[in-house]
Amino acid sequence: MEHASRERFSKIRVAIVGAGAAGCICAYFLLKEGINVTLFDKGSPLRTLLPTGGGRCNLAHAEYDFKELAKNYPRGEKFLLSAFSKFSTWDTLALFEELGIKTYTQDDNRIFPISNSAKEVRETILNKIRKAAIIKKEILSLKDLENEFTHIVVATGGHAGYELLKEYDINIIEPKPSLVGLNTKENFKDISGTVCHGVNAKGLYGDILFTHFGVSGPLVYKISSIKAFEKFPYEIEFDLAPTLTNLQEILNISPHKEIKNILREYLPQKLASKILLDIDETTKAHSINGKTRDLILDRIHKFRVTVCGTNRGEETVTAGGVDLNEINPKTMEVKGVNGLYCIGEVLNIDGFCGGFNLQNAWTTAFIAAENIKQ
Repeated sequence: MEHASRERFSKIRVAIVGAGAAGCICAYFLLKEGINVTLFDKGSPLRTLLPTGGGRCNLAHAEYDFKELAKNYPRGEKFLLSAFSKFSTWDTLALFEELGIKTYTQDDNRIFPISNSAKEVRETILNKIRKAAIIKKEILSLKDLENEFTHIVVATGGHAGYELLKEYDINIIEPKPSLVGLNTKENFKDISGTVCHGVNAKGLYGDILFTHFGVSGPLVYKISSIKAFEKFPYEIEFDLAPTLTNLQEILNISPHKEIKNILREYLPQKLASKILLDIDETTKAHSINGKTRDLILDRIHKFRVTVCGTNRGEETVTAGGVDLNEINPKTMEVKGVNGLYCIGEVLNIDGFCGGFNLQNAWTTAFIAAENIKQ
């Protein structure tokens, strides 16, 4: 039976266009069955893996309920439910165990290789797919591959490959930057580099970083993802100090304390000074009247910024791509085009920071490979 299966698989020839995370793992799953695989990429294979997780390679996120896992994708949640039911976080851990890559989970549930090295992960994966032909070439037409290959998998990522798919009249949703810093109308150059922890933005929590162009950091990345298709300008309201619930009581307890020193217990020094702005920093607590107190609270709990764009070139993830209505979620095959598959970020799927985008790559790669084998 195994010999017959191998003989059947030997007739399958798969072209994978794009040697990123999704493309290379799809190749791995196919090669395990003895299927002939050729990877095409104009650049170095798995180069996009190197900066992930700050160079440590955030492989996945420790969310083991596939329905909850899917909620971390502003675009793709419903589409991924079927795929995650077949290949989710547990399967990702098993995959990397099989590859010989040991992992650990941080307190924030992000999963990393014990080596903390994206370079080592890259080298391991490339070593496991060495039986594949990897051709450094830019493919200009998928139809040129049809005579040589029985199946074509498009895994070009979120920044390229869309013109190839238009050959088949596949609808493409214009890509937009996601997980990116935001440019603001307000000038924060004087507090550039300041980090404010535990900020609340309408129920979303995290840290924000003030930069010379606006705001960045984990919370801002999440907001940029949710609002990827929103028209500029738009406003974001932050509560910079959710734990500061009763300023008057604090003023009463420390009547001789300067207001700048009270605020610095809740905010970074430079940010506290910016909040006070036209209020004398050395004013004693007992001299802060109700009007001034309320003004300070309003500036802290309703800190508004006007977003006028994204920080170009910073994004590593894009929203948009292949319209999910064009794809069978159970197979990753293009509807109406037998043998053509789309996986990874070329799809209109993007997740929050924390390993979710690589999880999309591993899962969709597996689903496509499984269907090709069948």
